[in-house]
Amino acid sequence: MEPVNIPDKNNLKGIIKGVLISYIFTIIMCVIFAIILTYTNLQENAITPVIIIITAISIFVGSTIGNYKIQRNGLINGALVGFIYIVTIYLISSILNGYFTLNIASIIMIVLSILFGTLGGIIAVNRK
Repeated sequence: MEPVNIPDKNNLKGIIKGVLISYIFTIIMCVIFAIILTYTNLQENAITPVIIIITAISIFVGSTIGNYKIQRNGLINGALVGFIYIVTIYLISSILNGYFTLNIASIIMIVLSILFGTLGGIIAVNRK
């Protein structure tokens, strides 16, 4: 019987730090985008792709910074940053909207979040 690996406090701190950094970065980028939308003639059909890009970049940045000091398990820790970020956002938006739906756009966002979190985690642990 193999021992179960319990994440240590540094992993948990790094994951939480990564998620919080991702939220902060998302808020800053969304405010900038809102200002751009207000003062330009940007079409409304650009909103969804820009939000997807902002989310992916935010998770990547948060995962990279959050996993920088951990220096191991970047794949798993980064994926957890992306997963926790998107699930929290999805649950909050579902509660605020009053209904819970899972459509193709939601699935794409979940997959992209985990992929960009994983990528950020891998890059963080392999930086020197």
